[in-house]
Amino acid sequence: MGEDLEADYVIVGAGSAGCVLANRLSADPANKVILLEAGGPDRHPLIRLPFAFLKLQSIGSLGWNYMSEPEPGLDGRRLALPRGKVLGGTSSINGMVYSRGHPADYDEWEALGAKGWSWRDVLPYFKHSERSWRGPGKWHGGTGPLPVTPVDVEGRLHEKVMATARAKGFEVSDDQHGDRIGEGFAPPEVTVENGRRASSATQYLRPVLGRSNLQVLTGVTALRIVVEDGAARGVEIERSGSRGIARARREVILSAGAYNSPKLLLLSGIGPAEELRDLSIEVIADLPGVGNNLQEHPLTGVAAELKEPIGFDSNLRADRLGWNLLRYAAGKSPKATQLPVTAFAFMRTQEGLDRADIKANIYPTRLDARVWFPLLRKPAGHAITVFSVLLRPFSRGSMKLRSPDPHEAPAIRIAMYEDERDLATMRRSVRQVRDFLSGDPLAASLGREIMPGEQVATDDAIDAYNKQFSVLAHHASGTCAMGQGRDAVLDPQLRVRGVDRLRVVDASVMPRVIGGNTHAPVVMIAERAADLILGKPTLPPEG
Repeated sequence: MGEDLEADYVIVGAGSAGCVLANRLSADPANKVILLEAGGPDRHPLIRLPFAFLKLQSIGSLGWNYMSEPEPGLDGRRLALPRGKVLGGTSSINGMVYSRGHPADYDEWEALGAKGWSWRDVLPYFKHSERSWRGPGKWHGGTGPLPVTPVDVEGRLHEKVMATARAKGFEVSDDQHGDRIGEGFAPPEVTVENGRRASSATQYLRPVLGRSNLQVLTGVTALRIVVEDGAARGVEIERSGSRGIARARREVILSAGAYNSPKLLLLSGIGPAEELRDLSIEVIADLPGVGNNLQEHPLTGVAAELKEPIGFDSNLRADRLGWNLLRYAAGKSPKATQLPVTAFAFMRTQEGLDRADIKANIYPTRLDARVWFPLLRKPAGHAITVFSVLLRPFSRGSMKLRSPDPHEAPAIRIAMYEDERDLATMRRSVRQVRDFLSGDPLAASLGREIMPGEQVATDDAIDAYNKQFSVLAHHASGTCAMGQGRDAVLDPQLRVRGVDRLRVVDASVMPRVIGGNTHAPVVMIAERAADLILGKPTLPPEG
């Protein structure tokens, strides 16, 4: 790498948060900023294509390729943990869903010691970051970098789903971020613009790459934080086999995500002292919470055949899909390759809850749907699939080092269903979704249940199904939690306790995972963090 680098701020990780910070911190020409990314540029053609997000998560060159340890709550199964290793991070490979969670989620953060992160405090930053198709208003921003657009859900299946929701007594609206936030059924919204993925890289980083005070380095592995006299002075880095130090005159900021930010802290001697000593790592700061408090959203599915051709299967016919791709490439049909989503629904699986404990993602297709060729391969068949996301898990996992080698993948335990309350919630969710699908007018269009299948009926059978087939929503959070008390890694300013000039800004800072998708909240966190780092007044509370 040659000579060492130097800047006012060194940011590790060009993901959902890192790109935001690079933009906001370099807006003042007096601030020199270095942004370090382990992956490469976001040039893969499928990144722009919303329809291809599941494929992106299986492309090894775009991710960290982490796997969980064998999970006792899943009968020893291991889980894939796709995290983006590319400019834009996971925002370059995720499902692009725009979701803020429930206001009570953020009030809970403040109650846990994260002063200044209540709903009234964070709403202005959601609006500041958003460019909603609705325009500016009480709940939405109209001029921010992050475009939020609706999915085109018009059609008979969407109409039947919404009519059934009304008949079942659920709230139905056209805006789940309006007056009734995080409640009922509504059409999906996504971070897509003109039919193309809008990641943190495209919206925050790319427009400012010409700034002379911003240096973006890809293919750089962060090895450890350089701590001298109790303060972070830089980051030891490796690129193409050569090592050096990116020195920070003001602060080092970790935005490497819920797995890699705590990993880097531990490699640097910041974490549970006993664990560090066992690995012969010198203890810089004894912080028991580093790598613990890991939270994720389990996901389980119920699917049924459609007796009418009102699903997505026709769009998967090879010639039609090819034609749509050509129209998309020519810019003539931005919706030609959009996400196949029918509705999102926030639901309570039992009475007495103050907010939904399940988010149902309703898709007009089946899990095993594939591109099919007329005369050569039969279509899988029209179907509806409802994936239930457990929004507020009780189970807590962990991220541990296996060795002091920074190149070795960490040992990650999701601990899915290790708290029996989570398994009970998902059991209720299967029954609730089945009840919903049995309602009119939707029921008249449905055939047999595809999964889990009508034979899966008892509590034990449903639990066994969930243990065997549940996966993750990929919303890892909480491993460097802010708050108060012994297990809090960060103070409410996102500063690492016991080490000066060092902050963490990403999903790992959440004391509790929010009840929804995490990309928009991480962007919000980074927007607010930028003001904190720069010493600017935060936006006035509202809401």
